Amino acid sequence: MPPSLRSSLARAGLRVDSDEFLALVEDAARQLSPVDPDPAEYLTDSQRAALTDVGLDLAPRKESERDPRARTVALQAVLRDTALSVAGAAERINVDASRVRHRLAEGRLTGWKDRGGWRLPVWQFTNDGVLPGLEPVLEAAPEDQPPLVVAGFMTTPQQDLRTAGEPTSPRDWLLAGGEPTTVARLVATLGTPA
Repeated sequence: MPPSLRSSLARAGLRVDSDEFLALVEDAARQLSPVDPDPAEYLTDSQRAALTDVGLDLAPRKESERDPRARTVALQAVLRDTALSVAGAAERINVDASRVRHRLAEGRLTGWKDRGGWRLPVWQFTNDGVLPGLEPVLEAAPEDQPPLVVAGFMTTPQQDLRTAGEPTSPRDWLLAGGEPTTVARLVATLGTPA
């Protein structure tokens, strides 16, 4: 493994070898849009006209421009690498694996199915349990929002949530004993125009 990649993975706390991490990155990249999409191809003539009238550039990305998918690919790779299996989640919260699957089915935990089975994002767990106030938050999360969006929201400081006067992430807010309904109201707005 190149020293810079090894150092980056160690600083981020990711316990993964280089081949596995690079395989995650490649898989995440394949799941995104085509390498060189032409945004105009996805729109009708009237939609293209309306968007260009307000100044939107619908030209394909130039060869010299940075690929905007790179950050998303890296975030997806980290989310997948840190996610727990059903067995790992069961061990973390000290229940049988069947109870974890029941909680997934009931919407009391969140995750996605991968080649190897269910994967559960680690942000919803503490060291020995489930994040306090998780259930009303998951109930309020829009079903059309992918795990990466919800994970990003739950782990990013929000201006509407403050601890000691500073913006805090919904996860940290709940860990500090903050009101779950406040986070539920915010998560319900994911995917809606500001």
